[in-house]
Amino acid sequence: MQNKINVGLIGAGTVGGGTYKILKENFLEIFRKTGKEITIFALAEKDLKRAKEVVDAKTIIYEDAFDLVQDKNIHIVVELIGGTGISKDLVEEAIKNNKHIVTANKALIAMHGEELVSLANKHNVNLSYEAAVAGGIPIIKSTREGLAANKIEWIVGILNGTTNYILTEMKENNLTFDVALKQAQELGFAEADPTFDIEGVDAGHKITILASIAFGIPINFKATHIEGISNLEQKDIMYAEELGYKIKLLGITKCINDLVEQRVHPTLIPKSRLVANVDGAMNAVLVHGDKVGPTLYYGAGAGSEPTASSVVADIIDLARNIESNNTNSIPILGFIKNEIKAKKILSIEDITSEFYIRLSMKNESGVLAKITQVFSEHSISIDAMVQKEIQEDDEVVDIILVTSNMIEKEMNKIIDEIEALPENIDKAVKLRIEQLNS
Repeated sequence: MQNKINVGLIGAGTVGGGTYKILKENFLEIFRKTGKEITIFALAEKDLKRAKEVVDAKTIIYEDAFDLVQDKNIHIVVELIGGTGISKDLVEEAIKNNKHIVTANKALIAMHGEELVSLANKHNVNLSYEAAVAGGIPIIKSTREGLAANKIEWIVGILNGTTNYILTEMKENNLTFDVALKQAQELGFAEADPTFDIEGVDAGHKITILASIAFGIPINFKATHIEGISNLEQKDIMYAEELGYKIKLLGITKCINDLVEQRVHPTLIPKSRLVANVDGAMNAVLVHGDKVGPTLYYGAGAGSEPTASSVVADIIDLARNIESNNTNSIPILGFIKNEIKAKKILSIEDITSEFYIRLSMKNESGVLAKITQVFSEHSISIDAMVQKEIQEDDEVVDIILVTSNMIEKEMNKIIDEIEALPENIDKAVKLRIEQLNS
């Protein structure tokens, strides 16, 4: 019986350090659960000083990560350097050397998952990526395994802690986006270059992965519609609150009549929904199965130990099965490979939603009548209309509309017609609404 499992760790950063710490501090607990002695056999890290601060003298340190993935003593390679360049080359080389892979790299899986899964299947090794989505929340296993009896209908999630922190501060402390972002950077929640977070790319990678697992479709990041929060104004957060909603950056994927939606954007959610009340840097994912209904998963979406917790959980799963050579008993994407089938992914213009619209109009009589006339001509009902209080000498007034369900391309036509009115002052603000009640 193979009692020792040697792990090769690529990257001694935040998550790499957390992974080493968990495997060392919880060694006995992990042994009780696996019957295996799991240790970091080798670490690949160019910064030797940092490497020696992370691991002890028993661990081999490679400056060249390719030496690590070719080491015949290593059973599992853990890739934690991120990106889609050298990391992809290393994972491919490790698979070709018959190493099982654990990664926290959402960009790698979202952009190259199809070819990596195919390569892993060819070499009969596993590719595990629980930590790539929602950090310490076991959302991959929950969707792929815990809810395997269900036909997944939709998944909606707060998948990025940085943007959730910023939106919380904008609402709770009345901060502008720029001030809230700066505060997030000072506290270490946001990177010096926060583009991937605030423009929704990070959440886009994650919802793309979840869509594939949920619906048995190829991983297709290019088809994901992505909008961030950098253009969101504090006044819209305030107006949404008055209407009974909170604004969250959501990753959303649905499958209705074999038509799939993959989208990330700021979204109004009723304040009564549990997910609407997930604040700060926390993550939450709501999964709706046809038999179980809605299930909610909440926790830390980033950080050293929460993310490393998911990395080590993947290592443990592999260690349990290595002896029986049964590491691919659970399909990597949840569906057997011949049943991964493409479905049409709708463009954002073809999705159906309720909408929040803010219009900036001249303070003149008859404006509301003109707006309602445009909607009437398109046979679209307005569920709520609010004209914000103004002073008599104010030249511009904000008008807030909440529409019934409608297809987005029709909403865009209505906005174009309203913006063409002589009373219109500025571009309309359009935000989608999700009720999350079914």
